[in-house]
Amino acid sequence: MPTYLIERTVPGAGAMTPDQLRELSAHSNAVIEHLGDGLTWDHSYVLDDRICCIYTAQDEQIVREHARCGGFPIDAVSEIATVISPATGRS
Repeated sequence: MPTYLIERTVPGAGAMTPDQLRELSAHSNAVIEHLGDGLTWDHSYVLDDRICCIYTAQDEQIVREHARCGGFPIDAVSEIATVISPATGRS
């Protein structure tokens, strides 16, 4: 399945408490469970006013459906073509 980068504007995201982040994560997990197979949340990066998420999904449509059902903002969805790291330059 393809991997996607999802960008969300969430004012104050970087100042969210551990309890708020736990609640947000639990809500996302519940929506994913409701949607069934075809979507896996890998991890997210929390920035000052944004959250960038990495999902493995059958297609972009299910990523957008997750946002709609969960009431999550979604600014952009990009399919990740490949991943490189410092090790890529050493091979």
